Amino acid sequence: MTKSFSLRANAGRLGAALIAMVAAVPALAQPIAITGATLAIGDGSEPVQNGTVVIDAGKIVAAGAGIAVPPGAKIVDASGKWVTPGLVSGFSRVGLAEVPAVRETNDISANSPFSAAIDVAPAINPLANPIAISRNGGVTRAVVVPAASSGIFAGQGAVIDLGADMSPVTKGRAFEYVEMGEAGAAEAGGSRAAMILTFKMMLRQAQDYAKAPAAYDGNSRDSLLNRVDAEALVPVVTGAMPLMVHAESARDILAVLALRQDFPALRLILAGATEGWMVAPQIAAAKVPVITAGLEDLPSAFEKLAATQSNVGRMVQAGVSVSMGMLTGDDALQLRVANQQAGNMVALTKVPGATGLTWGQALRTITLAPAEAMGLGDRLGSLQPGKAGDVVIWDGDPLEMTSAPVAVWIDGVAQPMTDRQTRLRDRYATPDEGSLPKAYEW
Repeated sequence: MTKSFSLRANAGRLGAALIAMVAAVPALAQPIAITGATLAIGDGSEPVQNGTVVIDAGKIVAAGAGIAVPPGAKIVDASGKWVTPGLVSGFSRVGLAEVPAVRETNDISANSPFSAAIDVAPAINPLANPIAISRNGGVTRAVVVPAASSGIFAGQGAVIDLGADMSPVTKGRAFEYVEMGEAGAAEAGGSRAAMILTFKMMLRQAQDYAKAPAAYDGNSRDSLLNRVDAEALVPVVTGAMPLMVHAESARDILAVLALRQDFPALRLILAGATEGWMVAPQIAAAKVPVITAGLEDLPSAFEKLAATQSNVGRMVQAGVSVSMGMLTGDDALQLRVANQQAGNMVALTKVPGATGLTWGQALRTITLAPAEAMGLGDRLGSLQPGKAGDVVIWDGDPLEMTSAPVAVWIDGVAQPMTDRQTRLRDRYATPDEGSLPKAYEW
């Protein structure tokens, strides 16, 4: 048995014990006080010792050192452990694909007459195995992003919780997603010039629809948008809905920022931004949040030639609000590497010539920052009073790869610490005679 396997097996047993402490109590029936922990709020501040978190009615009531335990609260002793807000994946496709290579289980993209109007929320499967696996990795919320396949617009993404229930959507139609880099150019006919013109014309047609819906002719040969897609883009051009734009290279990022000259109401979110460090002052001045990949350090495409792991640190240093998510593959499966992404940013502070983040800054990129980018910073992403009761207890420093969650709450509800992988592990770790399927007998 490997060390990591043993650690996670022990974490599972610890989690079961901690969950058992509160399982007998009906959900939300009494306050829960998690005491004695090394506590991180998630807002960028550094951890404090002997911290307490109080959850009541599904919300955080108080968190910090010296917090009084309210009368009648169920006490969970987290001495020797760490407590953080639930992690938030800033970019994912979790719940949209069980096995991405199997088309029948994959709802990430669609060849459809519709583009901007596609809403991923109804397609999210809360029973998909990666949901529980990610939750057991400490991820409690995720930004779910559609993929483009029939134009530059992919549709409307959602923010979800990863709770063990059938109601995953925290906010549907949370943002519109558009491709504006190499992939966008390919969808628009093969050139960035065509892509930018196509984008502008689409938004102008959405403005036309907003002015006179009844007069809009989505069937005209000059129309780039049918009526349904034009209607879906109205909140984007009016600033009511954020526009998440995938752009990796410095020149594409500047082209995206320049779109506000023609459409000043746009609420931009940059996704990708591998070369963001090169134009970080411009991004900061525009007050555009960035969602990027913390482990992008090789030029895997021409639009990523200036890739460096110092990208995140340099952008934060310039004043950019940076979140991290799964933009380098496995976006439907491996959200649990979020703490590894953040941990690498801390490790970079010890590498000569590199630019990393403090521990508190790094945790913020996978907690409060993505919540703020989605306009949900007042509801999610930290242990500040009034926020959702998404809390994780870890058996060690959560930004170290050898640490694992031992208990998870979402909206104040204790979550099961089992998934398909843990069940398989427990089934075959010490199998009894006759317990194996026929295929394993010889």
